Amino acid sequence: MKLIGKRLRTLREALSLSQAKLAELLGITQSSLNRYENGQSTPSVDLLRKYADFFDVSMDYIFARCDEPQGKLYQYQPKVWKNAAEMEQFVEMCFDPKSPYYNRMKESVLRMFSETADE
Repeated sequence: MKLIGKRLRTLREALSLSQAKLAELLGITQSSLNRYENGQSTPSVDLLRKYADFFDVSMDYIFARCDEPQGKLYQYQPKVWKNAAEMEQFVEMCFDPKSPYYNRMKESVLRMFSETADE
């Protein structure tokens, strides 16, 4: 909790806000804000969200998971099977072999997976 409290204090001080003024803006008491900043009490998730919105920072930043105010930026990159036979078997299970489009769909999906694996 001390890291979060330190981060909350740093955000407040960066804007030269007093504890009293920020407490008023957030709708809490100054004594509560003081306890949060000193790591003596844990703010609610709703209050942490208010901090994030007010200071325009991410929750990752408030939780000291990163030092960038915008937080960690994640890019989903699915893992592609390395075993081509396993992948082909999976794709075959996804489509109806009786469909007139079966071979075309299967080839398209396998091609898509192979292109993704090459990147």
